[in-house]
This record gives sequence, C-alpha cells and structure tokens, in this order.
Amino acid sequence: MCENVEPLRAIMIEISTIMLLITSVACVFLLVIGITLMILAKRLGIFYQLKHSVHDTSERHGGELVAQTLKEHGVKFIFTLVGGHISPILVAAEKCGIRVVDTRHEATAVFAADAVARLSGSVGVAAVTAGPGLTNSVTAVKNAQMAESPVLLISGASASILKGRGALQDIDQMSLLKSLCKFTASVTTVRDIISTLKKAIKVSQSGTPGPVFIEFPIDVLYPYHIVKKEIGLKEAKTLTHQITNWYLQKYLDNIFAGGFEQHDMTPLPVEILQANQNK
Repeated sequence: MCENVEPLRAIMIEISTIMLLITSVACVFLLVIGITLMILAKRLGIFYQLKHSVHDTSERHGGELVAQTLKEHGVKFIFTLVGGHISPILVAAEKCGIRVVDTRHEATAVFAADAVARLSGSVGVAAVTAGPGLTNSVTAVKNAQMAESPVLLISGASASILKGRGALQDIDQMSLLKSLCKFTASVTTVRDIISTLKKAIKVSQSGTPGPVFIEFPIDVLYPYHIVKKEIGLKEAKTLTHQITNWYLQKYLDNIFAGGFEQHDMTPLPVEILQANQNK
C-alpha cells in the first residue's frame, strides 16, 4: 500500500510545482502588461483627458497662447526669419499688437533681440524655424550668453511623434542649446505653453541674466483640425489599423486637452540678486 502511495505523492508534488510555476509566470506577465498600460496611459495623458475637454472643432491654436503670453510680459517686438514651423506664432503676434520684424538671417534676429534686451532691460524675443533656422542662430545666442542678455529664443520643431524619424528639418535642438542657455524646454502639449513661457522669461531675467530657449513642435502650434489631417488617421480595416488609430487619436487629444482653459498669464516675479553685508 505504501509503495503505491509514494509515486502518487511524488506526482502530486510535481503537478503542484508546475501549477505554481505557471501561476507565477502568469502573475509576472499580467504585472508587465499592467505596468506597460500604465506607462502608455501616462504618456498619452489618458487620465488627464478624463477631466479636461478637447475642443476638436475650435479654430484656436497654440500660437495664440504664445503671442498672448508674450504680450502680457510686455514684449513689443519679435525678431524672426519667417518659416512654416513658427507661422502661427507670428500671425497671432501681429494680431496682438506685437511688431514682427522679419530679418534676412536668423543670427541677425537674435542679435536684434539681444539689442532690445540691453537697451530696454526687459526680455528680447527672437523666433526661428526648425533645424537650419536654429543652427544659424547659434553664434548670436553665444554672444547673448557672454553679454548676459535676457534673450528668449523660440524655435519650431517637427511633430513630437515624428522626432528622430526623418521629418523635415528634424535635429536634436535641445542638445545644441543646453550649453548656451540658462533654461531649455520642449513643449509637447498646448496646456504647457503658458507655464513654460512664464518660467523661461523669469529665468532669463533672474540672477545673472542670460538667454533661454523653448522649442515648439509644429503640432502644438496649429489648430486641431490641421494637426488631425496631417497626423495620418486612416480608415481602420484591420485590428492593427484600429489599434494604430486609437493610439494616434489619444496622442492628438492629449496635445489639446485642457489647452484653452483659463490660465494665468501674469508674469512671475523676477529674482534679482541684492548686495548684503556678506557681499
């Protein structure tokens, strides 16, 4: 009797071990899937979209928010060499009463912004198009850094979803400007435009003044319907197409979600170094 029980017990132990292994693998698999979905949800701003609306029929665009914020900060001039990546900013700036001065070279635009900063004591603003437009401005940005001039350099950029994929005039602009500027940022959603501009302008004028840089991907500056047209949503015929369309739609909605809600454009207080008994 005992001889028959021992093999049975061994089989049961082996089955239990296999079941435990299968359960452990399944738990790990579900955990990985869960973490992946959470990362994807955060990246696409799905939780944010649940609380904030997307006005997909609105003609408003991010360029308007850039221009209005600059206006609130007392900016009277934007020096530029016109390019498609930044056109919404320039059109909105003119409507706001900011004078747009078109130069014949990007370095000239930044030099002019530098001059305004030195003469007025306020921030000088230059806007250049993506890629070669930005690289052409590097000498003037370095000059502003050496002169400690509060210059805000604005640049267009390829759509965030196309970065590193051979889009028109797509280069790593952030790495190029990090060593030259006190502050660099890439704005990937409309709702971050105002806060990023306010911070950049404050940093440029605080402490030891200097140049700051913000890049605006093209899909942040144009209206919803134009971005949707260019993003490549197609009729879904297969499951793969449906998944792709879902991802692109959520990516698009995340760009505009909450973007045109009421935001405070009041300038942040500038931190000016004051002499004390120890200095």
